[in-house]
Amino acid sequence: KDVQKEREPHVYLSKEEVKEKIQSYNSSVTDKLKMTLNANGIYTGFIKVQMELCRPITVQSSQSQGRCSHSNNETAFYLPEGCVNTLHISSTNTVREVIEALLKKFFVADNPAKFALYKRCHKEDQVYTCKLSDREHPLYLRLVAGPRTEMLSFVLREHETGEVMWEAFSIPELQNFLRILDKEENEQLQILKKRYAAYRDKLEEALGGVWKPG
Repeated sequence: KDVQKEREPHVYLSKEEVKEKIQSYNSSVTDKLKMTLNANGIYTGFIKVQMELCRPITVQSSQSQGRCSHSNNETAFYLPEGCVNTLHISSTNTVREVIEALLKKFFVADNPAKFALYKRCHKEDQVYTCKLSDREHPLYLRLVAGPRTEMLSFVLREHETGEVMWEAFSIPELQNFLRILDKEENEQLQILKKRYAAYRDKLEEALGGVWKPG
């Protein structure tokens, strides 16, 4: 079960420290996804991001796959569970840029503001999940943690319900959410009515037994 972990402070590394860490990182890589240090101090490398999306994404219909429903030139479909994408980025790329690159790679038409990038760490038999701020640098986090994904992994999710940026959704999307909420509300109302009707029948039956002439 995931638990929230406080965000760790960013530690600035010297060029020499970065060089040493990259050498150590590359010596531990088993999938050939190594990092490269450029002369200007910027380094490039790869990160893997697991897509944990509960809601359907909207893409151009020519790129769609899976369970879908068509609307004009766009298609809404659910990504397969456990879908992982690999991105080649630089140390200057921010979380926001990584999210935008992921969506572009999947031809997603949804507003990037709907999504958030999380880091997941395993320490002392616990799983710590922390939402990254837009200005953090994922490749730096990957470098510091090393190449083992069980030590650090990245996850793309929708914003939690309480922090959804509703202005990022279109009018048809918002109207669809309202229809879904109305349907769920009616279903729950019918369940409650049946539950209390059964309770009332049993209560009346019990009362009838008490007052029945003996």
